Amino acid sequence: MSDATSTVSTVSNANTFLPVVPEWRRTLNRFLGHRGLLMGSIILGLIVVLAILAPWLVPHDPYLQNISQRMIPPVWHEKGSWEHVFGTDKLGRDYLSRLLYGARISLTIGLSAALISGLIGTTLGVLAGYFGGRVDAVISYIITTRLAMPVVLVALAMSALVGGSLQMVIILLGLLLWDRFAVVARSTTQQLRDAEFIASAKVLGASTTYILVRELLPNILSALIVVMTLEMAHAILLEATLSFLGLGVQPPMPSWGLMISEGKAYMFFKPWVIAIPGIALMVLVLAINLVGDGLRDMNAPEGRN
Repeated sequence: MSDATSTVSTVSNANTFLPVVPEWRRTLNRFLGHRGLLMGSIILGLIVVLAILAPWLVPHDPYLQNISQRMIPPVWHEKGSWEHVFGTDKLGRDYLSRLLYGARISLTIGLSAALISGLIGTTLGVLAGYFGGRVDAVISYIITTRLAMPVVLVALAMSALVGGSLQMVIILLGLLLWDRFAVVARSTTQQLRDAEFIASAKVLGASTTYILVRELLPNILSALIVVMTLEMAHAILLEATLSFLGLGVQPPMPSWGLMISEGKAYMFFKPWVIAIPGIALMVLVLAINLVGDGLRDMNAPEGRN
């Protein structure tokens, strides 16, 4: 009996001296161990850096037209040259320069639209989930009404009515993509509104605004960040769709969707004019989705071990 007691005591003493792994190190290990998140972060980070440094990296002015050098093929083509690595478009503008500046436009639209929609959707969802009752019924009706409207058709109609521009696209997409934020914020708030830390804040006399902003919102922020990445990719694709149809960003701005639209007349003879911006758009959206899926996996209970 004494031997068993001494063994248990030895094990407990050994556990006492085990090194405690900091939370940031465990998070870093989970991040490095998730291949999709790591790959998506590297690709997205590279695109962001290229977009930020575009004014210093571009070999030519993306708006400069030179008809004498129109439709020059990329460098890997037998008639290509290193002066225009990705070739030129129908107006003789350098394709690499327009591609890098197009990344700035896509990222700006995606991030701005996601922030606007996140602000709207999170506010409605938190109010509905926390107060319940009639407030929840009214906001749920608004969410259902929004879900009943097809985003693409509404965006096309509003773009045709108001006119296309960079600011209009950002505002329009921000006002259309808030529903997923609202649904997630509502459900997570309903799960936490009766939690002990919320009850403790009420007992201590904290105001409703303080509880919502300082106690509730930080605990649902991780789920909202995942939604934000997905809506950012959605906004980028919608902007490309609108620009392709001539209802989004207007010429001569180097939007990737607009570049695909301008090159569709040459797709059978000069396929690279739509392949290059199309691949760039695919890679950007894929990277954002990989980051979103990775963050979702890390925030899942089984991913925190």
